Order: sequence, then structure tokens, then C-alpha cells
Amino acid sequence: MGRVVLVTGVARHLGSRFVQSIRRQPGVDLVVGVDVQPSTHDLAGTVDAAGLAEYAFVSADIRRPTVARVMAEHGVDTVVHLNVSTTTLGSTSRSTVKETNVIGTMQLLAAVQKSPSVQRLVVKSTTSVYGSAPRDPAVFQERMQPKVLPSGGFAKDAVEVEGYVRGFSRRRPDVAVCVLRFANIVGPHADTPLNEYFSLPVLPTVLGYDPRLQFVHEDDAVEVLRLAAVDPRRGTTNSGTFNVAGDGVLLLSQAARRLGRPTVPLLLPAVSWVAGMARQTRMLDFAPEQLRLLTHGRVVDTTHLRETFGYIPAFSTEAALADLARSTRAGLLPPTRVARWTSRAADLLPAGGGGN
Repeated sequence: MGRVVLVTGVARHLGSRFVQSIRRQPGVDLVVGVDVQPSTHDLAGTVDAAGLAEYAFVSADIRRPTVARVMAEHGVDTVVHLNVSTTTLGSTSRSTVKETNVIGTMQLLAAVQKSPSVQRLVVKSTTSVYGSAPRDPAVFQERMQPKVLPSGGFAKDAVEVEGYVRGFSRRRPDVAVCVLRFANIVGPHADTPLNEYFSLPVLPTVLGYDPRLQFVHEDDAVEVLRLAAVDPRRGTTNSGTFNVAGDGVLLLSQAARRLGRPTVPLLLPAVSWVAGMARQTRMLDFAPEQLRLLTHGRVVDTTHLRETFGYIPAFSTEAALADLARSTRAGLLPPTRVARWTSRAADLLPAGGGGN
């Protein structure tokens, strides 16, 4: 009997990409996708292709105990938890996202704890757990604590999620647990807040600050998830907490020039106001944690990933941004994003209204 992998968050881009990748992995017989709605990609449409594992989608909310039954029914041995959202766009509210991130993770861990068949757990996290503050170290390593703990948003959710995962690891030491702290994921199709920010026609920046940034390309993110899930190196279980980022660092001003985007330096209160308006109109999820990142920046060390996984990201920070730039060079903005923003703007306008 081959491996059975359960993946949460398959409706989002990263989850869909990961499912497509893991189905090609030798030794995997079945991939079970769990989300409240199916992916926009046809993940089950290639079952007749040679060598692909079967795919089964289960419509379920991870905040409910349904997942425990799914694990028992399919004999799941590997759980990859990707349903930890970085954005409120497409959701009803911030409170709903927080419930899914935190309460959903608690319910999932409870189900895994009761499952005798699960041997490996992989959890998507973020380097945002280190925060962004003026007195931060030049480079964060996995064992370092933030100078200022994240006070809200997705970063605080990630801190809570990691705390629950550590508790689970103590209760089930027989399960190999891998937490992946991803730097900001960028790429032609990534649906992340920073990708959305870089697609703006003009980039608002904080006057007097030029933060250092790191990126990880969406292709590298998928590959690291694959390695963590089913391909541990000989002599290791690929367990622990790992920073994931491309080589190198870019200043925000350098990133803007490479993307061909003009910048508008504003005083911090003005940028905060713009960010608030963007969130209220749902044009862009410009959360406070993103604003802190674009003020103070953040850089992490990836030595632990290289030494344990034996993997060097194919895209450096600069190359990841260059790939994003190539995807948007045909026009000032990608047509899909223009259409989405136009639709959101139309929803905000008063209905009706005849002519003069």
C-alpha cells in the first residue's frame, strides 16, 4: 500500500500547485484534498495519465470535526496543512480568517492526534512570526525570538498556530512534524498580499525607509513542501522548523525599479490611511503586518533548510522578482487583476441611477 496524503487549503493557488506536484511523486497512491470549495484547477482531470496518484476532494470546513472521519476512512499517513490564509480577500471578514487559521488548526491537530495512521505532519507558516521592528537583528535564525511579538493579523495567527503545533509535537513524539516558515511568496500566479502590492501601478512607500526584503518563488515553495511531505533525505526525517527563502536580499527601491513601478514616498500616517482604505474597499489586503514589513524589512537565514533538506532554491530573491516582472511586462498591470479590481470598484458604486 502506497502513501495517502491529506492536503488542506486546496482551493488556493499554492494548495492546487502542491496537489499537482505530489500526485507525481512515486509511492503516493492517493491525495485527499480538503477545503470548503474545490480548486479552480481541474485537479482530478488527469487521473488517466500514467504514474499519477488518485485524487479525491472532500468539501469540509477544518473548523469542524469532519476531518477526523476523512483521515480514518482513507488511512491517511501524511497531513500537509496549507489552509493558513495570509489574506482576507475573498473571505467574509478578518474574524472568519482567524477562526480558520487558529481554530481550524486546533481541530486539525486534534484529528491528527487521534489518528494512529498519521506518521508525518507538515505545516505552512511564515517568517512574519519574527515580526518587523527597528531593532531587529540583521538576519533571523529559527531559534531567535522577535524583538516585538506580532500584535495582530496573519502574523499573530501564525505565532498561535506554531504554538499549537509544538504542543501537538510533545503529545505525539512518534509523528514527524515539519514547520516551514516561508518568506513572501512571489511569482506570476501567486495569490499573496505582496504579489498584489507589487502589481499596483504606483507603489506607496514609507518616507525615509528602504527595507531589505527576501522572496521565495512559488515553484520553490511547492518543491520544499514536496520534500517535506514525502522525500526526506537518507538518515533524516526533515523534522523541525525551517526558514524558506531565496538567496540574496533586495531593497524595496531596487524591487520597484526592477518591476518598472514608480514609488510614492508618504509619511507613515498617510501610508496607514491608504492601507486602511484599501482594506475597507477590498481592493487590496494591505494589512498592518505588511506595512511594518515595508517599513523595517526582514531577512532570515536558510542554512538549516539547506543542510537538512539538501535543497537550494532554484530562484534567488532577485530571480523570483524578475520572473514576476516578466509576467507583468506586457502591460502596466496584469489583465486579470485589472478585471478583478474593476469588479470590486463597481460593487462599491451606488446601484441604479438613470440619465439626466
